[in-house]
Amino acid sequence: MNKINRITAILTQLQSKRVITAKTLAERFEISLRTVYRDIRTLQEAGVPIGSENGVGYFIVDGYRLPPIMFTEEEANAMITADKLVTQKNEKSLSKNYTSALIKIKSVLRKRQKEKIELLEERISADNKYEINPKSDYLSKIQRGITDFLELQLTYKSIYKNEITKRNVKPLALYFTENDWILIGYCMLRNDIREFRLDKIETLQITTIKFEHFAKFNLAQYFDEQH
Repeated sequence: MNKINRITAILTQLQSKRVITAKTLAERFEISLRTVYRDIRTLQEAGVPIGSENGVGYFIVDGYRLPPIMFTEEEANAMITADKLVTQKNEKSLSKNYTSALIKIKSVLRKRQKEKIELLEERISADNKYEINPKSDYLSKIQRGITDFLELQLTYKSIYKNEITKRNVKPLALYFTENDWILIGYCMLRNDIREFRLDKIETLQITTIKFEHFAKFNLAQYFDEQH
């Protein structure tokens, strides 16, 4: 990669994250830390508003944009979900190219959108051992509930009983297994964290009720505790 292409790629990478370290940039582009510092200085001298914080990393001052490409929050969330599925595949070139494209997409998002994207990336897991055949259209609404910390109101048909209940649920995370998407949420009816198969949700609406108690919910820790 020549210098011009590398500097352009570094700019795109900077815009795809809230903060990124010199070490991360050096590893990604296989260059020395000294070269990273020099490239950052070149961008700054060209007028790109790059800030830095000792021990944290570099960041683009919010408001600076590459050419205007606008994505809705739902479109960005859909791409994150697709990324979880694509990167689980064994076809390395597909995964690499998709990841590269996704970085470019992230680079045009605003700071708050990046925060939501990073949260959603931590809250979605996909098991791709089985053919994916989604059976509901609530995924987008649930994603928004997770990133905006908004309770969901849903009617749910029990898997083991022939009963339908109305519930308010604090959405925490999503994962895919076998042939179904699963919502992990705190159920206000049961006063406990429960799992809900999306194909068993008959109706679902986002409420305006905010919640904070589970803001630091960790999906990996949750999985560990289940085994």
